[in-house]
Amino acid sequence: MPGINYDLIAQIILAVSFLGLGIMFFRKVPLLLVFPEKEEPQKSLSLKLKENISALNPFRNFSYDVFLQKLLTKIRILSLRTDHQTFNLLKKLREKTQKKKLENDNYWDEVKKVKDEK
Repeated sequence: MPGINYDLIAQIILAVSFLGLGIMFFRKVPLLLVFPEKEEPQKSLSLKLKENISALNPFRNFSYDVFLQKLLTKIRILSLRTDHQTFNLLKKLREKTQKKKLENDNYWDEVKKVKDEK
């Protein structure tokens, strides 16, 4: 048995491979010609969702200056309300203190009267 000719085997495999590629190429060329040249790409779900959200964007005309003015106005109103409440509480406390002071003054007068009577 003479030696195995590896070059011949490699050439046969190469020829069969090229033949297979040629067959696949000629089968697929008609399918490639049927495809339209430029097809509109499919929009992904996330891209569609992003476009819908941007169309419905409520912050389109958002102004930070107007927002800040409104926020500061509300804070000012709240502080004025609390100031008014604290003023009323302080007024009531002063009235109670004044009443107690008058009652205490009467107490000492009564003690003096009792002492003088004895």
